[in-house]
Amino acid sequence: MNKISDSHPNVKEIQIRTIKEKDNAPLAHVIRSTLKEFGANHPGTVYYDNATDFLFQSFQTSRSVYYVALLHDEPVGGGGIFPSPGLPGNTCELVKMYLLPHVRGIGLGKLLIGKCLDFAKENGYEYVYLETMPELKQALKTYEKFGFTHLPHAMGNTGHFGCSLWMLKQL
Repeated sequence: MNKISDSHPNVKEIQIRTIKEKDNAPLAHVIRSTLKEFGANHPGTVYYDNATDFLFQSFQTSRSVYYVALLHDEPVGGGGIFPSPGLPGNTCELVKMYLLPHVRGIGLGKLLIGKCLDFAKENGYEYVYLETMPELKQALKTYEKFGFTHLPHAMGNTGHFGCSLWMLKQL
């Protein structure tokens, strides 16, 4: 095997659980380092959002969840569902989907998105909205495979004016 393959863990080595307070700092690092890696660390994104440092507290909101992916008990990524301000009651947002480089390409993102969509359905949502940026091209392909379609404008009031791509999926 080549070095890249050797450095990727198997998705079966990853554990997924809901967020705990001790995950706040490691997940803020995952999110900000990923945005920086792709040159997407600009104003109006979660990079500068204070809530990024307090994800556990944010996800105590009713009908929300944040799944943390762990490799050897260390957070390596995550993603969640949140009833973002200004969205219709039947619509939630897929939020803060980020993975560290060494756990990309093993199916973990698809697994997390699937869990998030299942949670959304189980909690009575009919639509899932997301905001992203052109810099995160690989994620766009994954979202499209899940049936997300592009929107001409933002929905709701997330405050993330740095995101210029919006997508929606009917469950």
